[in-house]
Amino acid sequence: MDDYMKDLKDGSEKTLEYLETELANIHTGRATTGLVSDVLVDVYGTKSPVKQVANITVTDSRSIAIQPWDKGNLVQIENALRDSNLGFGIVNSGDAIRVNIPDLTEDRRNEYVKLAKEKAEEAKVGIRNARHEVWEKTKKAKNEGAISEDDLYRREDEINKYVDLMNKKIEEIFNAKEIELREV
Repeated sequence: MDDYMKDLKDGSEKTLEYLETELANIHTGRATTGLVSDVLVDVYGTKSPVKQVANITVTDSRSIAIQPWDKGNLVQIENALRDSNLGFGIVNSGDAIRVNIPDLTEDRRNEYVKLAKEKAEEAKVGIRNARHEVWEKTKKAKNEGAISEDDLYRREDEINKYVDLMNKKIEEIFNAKEIELREV
């Protein structure tokens, strides 16, 4: 039975990591490498994230420098950034790309809060799906006689407490991001 809870915990941890990664990519008005690192660039016949073809550094709170390892990829990186519709100013200096982060408008902040809320809801759905899988395994074990009915209800309580804890963590992560997004 402990394997079932381990599966739930592993799935939940992966869901939280995914949520944190997704929220890190939401623009807060401050420059971070996560804003551009996963933009896909068509280089050498395949699509690769910028982080795999260039060095990305934050030069100040409003700008990011992208230094491609192969200067021949400079135009492809610039085009990919423009096509991504991130709303950033992009300047190609000939050997690097500078990404300028504009101030966020109130409407844009609200859009990003809404997007963050959607990502948090996706994470909650992921947790519910993991709970459902574990609960089905637990019921199957009860039907096969591997556990008693008392163990079934004890396990249900344990699963629900853990899911409630994970949902609370998701809310905390979302609330922190919302505060960050609303900060002017």
